[in-house]
Parts: sequence; structure tokens; C-alpha cells
Amino acid sequence: MVARNLNVWATLCFVAILLVGSHPAVAQSDAQQKKLSLYDRLGGLAPISVVVNDFIDVLVPDAVLNANPAIDAARKRVPAPYLKYHVTAMVCQATAGPCQYHGRGMKESHAHMNITEREWDRMVTLFKEVLAKHKVPAQETKELLEIVGSTKADIVVSHQK
Repeated sequence: MVARNLNVWATLCFVAILLVGSHPAVAQSDAQQKKLSLYDRLGGLAPISVVVNDFIDVLVPDAVLNANPAIDAARKRVPAPYLKYHVTAMVCQATAGPCQYHGRGMKESHAHMNITEREWDRMVTLFKEVLAKHKVPAQETKELLEIVGSTKADIVVSHQK
């Protein structure tokens, strides 16, 4: 049942995962850095999991997001550690790491959440703050935000309530 309820938080976690990472590979030239995957430039699984952990810890109690009753209900249904696990796997996979995400798709996970543009923007703001806290470099932040942005059409409702 918990796996079936991986909803808006999965998407928000995905965004968090995309924002994860710090401590890029040490002392490599720009040419060497460009050849590395985003996963490698973020430092691998350990830094990604730390950033996702912090992102979920900020996301779950957020009053703006929890004002949406569907998001609030999902937060209460889906344990944060479970969400962190899935978001970490999603970010790892999306950045060309070795992990495999086995959760539901973004559209299926978020359709019933009625996530608004305002809620999406709030999630992105929180994500950017967590990335800044972990000193994720500008290029990697940009790439993570592009990955997150690619999920928006499947997450945000086309109409505002």
C-alpha cells in the first residue's frame, strides 16, 4: 500500500534528488569534468543521498505545500525514509548513476494531488536552497533543475483551483 501511495512526494523527492550532490570530483580540469556524468560530478551516491535527505526534511513539513490537503495527506501516508530511498534512486538514475528507480511514474504518482504552479514553484525554491546549502556548483545545479523541469508537465495541474 505504501508503494502505491508514493505520490506527490515522489515527484518532489525527484526534484530533490535532481538537486542533490555536492563535492564534485577533486582537482579535475574543465575538459575532464565535461566528460564525467552528472552523477560523477555530483560526487556519487553518498552526496546525492545527503542532499535528498536534507531536501525531504525541508519539504515534508513545509506549510505552503501542506496547505494542499492532498499533499498533506500524502505526507502523512508515506514515511519520509521510504520517500528518501525512492528519490535517491531516482536522482541517481536520472544523473547517469548505477541505481534503478522502481517507483511509479510522475504522472501516475501526482495526478490526484492537484499540484498548482505555486506549489511547484515552492518546491523548486526549496530545492534550490538545499542545493545552495550543499554548495552544488552552478552547472550541476542548472542540469538538475533541467531534469526536474522536465517532469513539470506530468506533475502540475493545468488549471488552478
